This record gives sequence, structure tokens and C-alpha cells, in this order.
Amino acid sequence: MESEQPDKVIEARLRVRASSNDAHYAGDLVDGAWVLGLFGDLATEISILHDGDEGLFRAYEEIEFLAPVVAGDFVEARATLVSAGRTSRKIEFVAEKQVCADPERSVTAGRLIDPPLPIARASGTVVVPEQRQSGGSVSIHAGDSK
Repeated sequence: MESEQPDKVIEARLRVRASSNDAHYAGDLVDGAWVLGLFGDLATEISILHDGDEGLFRAYEEIEFLAPVVAGDFVEARATLVSAGRTSRKIEFVAEKQVCADPERSVTAGRLIDPPLPIARASGTVVVPEQRQSGGSVSIHAGDSK
């Protein structure tokens, strides 16, 4: 697979709160699939920004879960396009905990984590068939319907 550096830096980011609905295990622990869902959404945005199409997530080459996420944590996930071939796009992902729940203090307490705590890293490949590539997204201004 021949790939090259993209012409411009393409990044995407999401900042979300893990809710009690996201908790799957004892102690309000959120499963790793929740973070992978964020990475999938970021891959979709990167594909749209680069090719004007969502593409298809082919595979993760590497996934590391570095710290737990619990209900009440605020997580920022980021993705960067690192190389682009004819149809494949290599993307690197990172997720960090920015704010954590602090139930020891009170049920509604939280605290800032500075510096943010890395919770997951991954790299993956998205494929965008040539016939679906439009060379990037078209800007739409507020008020435009299409």
C-alpha cells in the first residue's frame, strides 16, 4: 500500500461526559467499547473532511487502554490523519480524561485533571472507495439547508 503525508493537517476532536447510562460494570465503570465508539465517530469526521464521504472503518492496527473511565468523567478524544493512500487513510487516536467524578466528596462533585490523564490510544485504517471520493467536504454556512 503506497501512502503519503496528507496535504494539510486534518484533525477532529470530541469532548463528552460518560453518563451513568454508559456505565456497564460495577463501580460505574464504562467499558472500552465506549471509547472505541468515540474513535469511530472521529474517523467518520476525518473521512468526510478529507474525502467528502464517511468511508468504511477497515481495522484497528493497535489499541491500548491506559486508564479506566467511570460515569461522571469528561473525556476528550482526538484523531489525526497521518497518511493517505489511493483509498486507505491511516488515523491515530488518543483519548484523555479531562475532569473526573469525585464521589468521595459528594455525589455531584468533580475535579479538573491537570495535566489530562491518557485513557486510550489507537491507530486504524479507513477505506474510501475512489468513486466516493470528492476531494474533501464542502463548507455549508449557517442558514443553508443544503
